[in-house]
Amino acid sequence: MRILPDDSPLLLTRGYGFGAHIWKRVRDGARSAPMRLLGDDTVFVRGSEGVDVFYDDTLVARHGAMPAFIQESLFGHGSVHSLDGGAHRHRKATFVDVAYEDRQVERLLPLLENEWQSELDDWIAGGERTAYDAAVGGFGRSIMQWAGTPGTRAARTRWAARLAQIVDGFGVPYSPEYLLALLNRKWSDRHTEQLVEAVRAGTLEAVEGTALHEWAWHRDRNGVLLPARTAGIELQNSMRPMIAVARFVAFAAKELHDRPEWRSRIAAETTERGSLVEGPLATAFAQEVRRTAPFVPMLPGKAIADVALDGQEVSAGGRVVLDILGTNTDERSWERASEFDPERFVGVDDYEAIRAFIPHGGADVATGHRCPGEKLAIAGLAAAVAALSDPRVTILDSGLEVNRRRLPTKPASGGRVRSAEAAPASRCPFH
Repeated sequence: MRILPDDSPLLLTRGYGFGAHIWKRVRDGARSAPMRLLGDDTVFVRGSEGVDVFYDDTLVARHGAMPAFIQESLFGHGSVHSLDGGAHRHRKATFVDVAYEDRQVERLLPLLENEWQSELDDWIAGGERTAYDAAVGGFGRSIMQWAGTPGTRAARTRWAARLAQIVDGFGVPYSPEYLLALLNRKWSDRHTEQLVEAVRAGTLEAVEGTALHEWAWHRDRNGVLLPARTAGIELQNSMRPMIAVARFVAFAAKELHDRPEWRSRIAAETTERGSLVEGPLATAFAQEVRRTAPFVPMLPGKAIADVALDGQEVSAGGRVVLDILGTNTDERSWERASEFDPERFVGVDDYEAIRAFIPHGGADVATGHRCPGEKLAIAGLAAAVAALSDPRVTILDSGLEVNRRRLPTKPASGGRVRSAEAAPASRCPFH
């Protein structure tokens, strides 16, 4: 591999354009490209071939790969994201039990129905929350109730805002938003640590099967209870990804605004079914939003053996970086990859079998690093899509532009939603 300047600063200057810049170094359609990251020789990979390499635990490890400023602020110290091998599989099994099993999804659905119906009713009555803010609150309250954490509606809304800000600030270490994210991380770590300690002391009841109960009593491979701080961090990691889906909701508002025919189809489906959750068309739309929206740009790994793919090599000790957005929109992996077309997901039940569809990570949920909360995320986003498609509300034109240099990003306004009756009419620009 030829010596290259360090590419790390380009993440800050190019944002979601970083990947496209790196791919210019190789031929069209290449599966790998050379780069340097944090001083290490690195190979940048994409497509199903890149996914296979990145999630091969004989070649690539996650421990020590994530930059500390992201690991500590977003995922938390000592979380499952930094584990490999048997330790990772053991802790991941609890995440699977807590979030991935169908019974856990079924528990969340009525909570999502209630929250999004409430948000829809508020918009119809004249409420002015953006799609993003409505999602932060609605997802936060529903996932906290689902997880078994105590608190009033107002307290849950405030905590959801803190967790959303952690997601908003983790990728901008040069800004005050990052410092605020660290403060919110510190508060949340202490709060969840106290919840775990209260459950263990018997002063707070946790219902068996909820995330609070399972993490409070989780034991490591040696049969030892996790430190209360670590258990609390994993409790957050069972909830925060749901709140992060609010960013996808903002993108869904933008896409629905631009596609009135899909709004009409989804509205008709929702009316026919009499429910905001689990609509097949709403779900297909949600999946296409997850495929195309810029969210997680890439994931880093450490090469624990020599890695070679499509003419590029990196020695053990170097880095392997998976291009998430570039894989989700890869021309070799998807027909009409650059087009937004929910039809590609209509009737697709086993989305995990699509190797190049990795908005929440790839490979196997139980043994790999794919997010076990993905089904919860899809259910929540589909419910939001159904609510935003209701003809009694409208999505305003202004503020739908996206700054692709910022990580993470969303439409600038978050998606302004108003009652269709109260929405301002188009006006002459001279009056």
